[in-house]
Amino acid sequence: MNKKIRKFFWLVFLVVLMFAGCSGESENVGKQSVSGTLQVHFIDVGQGDSILLMQGEHSMLIDAGDNSCGTRVQSYLQANDISILDYVIGTHPDSDHIGGLDVIIYKFDCNHIFMPDCSRDTKTYEEVIASAREKAYEITSPAAGDTFLLGEAQVMVLSPASDGYGEDANNNSIAVKVTFGENSFLFTGDCEEAAENQMMQSGYDLSADVMKAAHHGSDTSNTREFLEAVSPEYFVISCGEGNEYGHPRAEVLNNVRQLGMQVYRTDEQGTIVAVSDGENITWNTQPSDSWRSGEGTVSRQSVELGSSSGGGSSVTEETTYILNINTMKIHRIGCESIDDMSEKNKEVTNKTVEQLKAEGYEPCKRCDP
Repeated sequence: MNKKIRKFFWLVFLVVLMFAGCSGESENVGKQSVSGTLQVHFIDVGQGDSILLMQGEHSMLIDAGDNSCGTRVQSYLQANDISILDYVIGTHPDSDHIGGLDVIIYKFDCNHIFMPDCSRDTKTYEEVIASAREKAYEITSPAAGDTFLLGEAQVMVLSPASDGYGEDANNNSIAVKVTFGENSFLFTGDCEEAAENQMMQSGYDLSADVMKAAHHGSDTSNTREFLEAVSPEYFVISCGEGNEYGHPRAEVLNNVRQLGMQVYRTDEQGTIVAVSDGENITWNTQPSDSWRSGEGTVSRQSVELGSSSGGGSSVTEETTYILNINTMKIHRIGCESIDDMSEKNKEVTNKTVEQLKAEGYEPCKRCDP
């Protein structure tokens, strides 16, 4: 074989090797090599949210249940040998999400604390702010598009949008997607339809293997369109057994079932733990197969509220609405926002919505009176 022929074959051989290498590289595009595991603990805090994420020596806490759950969440973290939290996220200022955060902030070293730019005139909110101030911690408000690392896990903020949603606490919830290798988890606090629509219109990749049900499985969240956009294999619902709000709602469960998702629920199974090795996700329990929706008991029933004179006033079925005289909002009896109101700002009324609007009040966006 002369030199020209040998040179030609060597060139062909090198070209083949080059294309083979390019092909191998293209197959690995977008794949993240990770070590260890990502643990996601959906802590049973009753009717509320609290999620602990652990990757190697790094940890992040999303919410801490209501005011009665601070010590419970503290004990859970300590049982997992956590003394430092890289990130603490209070998704929004409702008491069933940040009620226990004052204890967590006070008891643990917290490197970063995130809360939305949305406050509440409540003792619960004031206690969280006071706890952070006492420890000289800065609370910052992330915006959609922000990213950070939790060990080898990538975290991306998907909501709220930069302009926010005014005083609408639920839609101002901080939503994050956590990606570890080929697995991803979506947490959206109490985001409702407006925020879900904004996320779908943003162009961000919302797909995830695991989705934590928004607003405890409420049908004001978890729209069919959003569920299809996320297309999770697993759907985790954090709610209290026999809760008075009817969570999770039948419409949501019907959509989840039709879309073929496996459901896990803290009201039936207690604390739920998912472990990802970057390729596969394992669970500490089997999926729920009850498909049982909440029935709900809050509907113009008797509620005890403090009167402006400091005594107690019984709110009966004859009472129409509860007012927040500070924010000038009208609430139905049983609205979750009532639990967050300072006693001094609550007022019982039998007036109609039209009469109250004429006095300058606005209907609550959550309960829509």
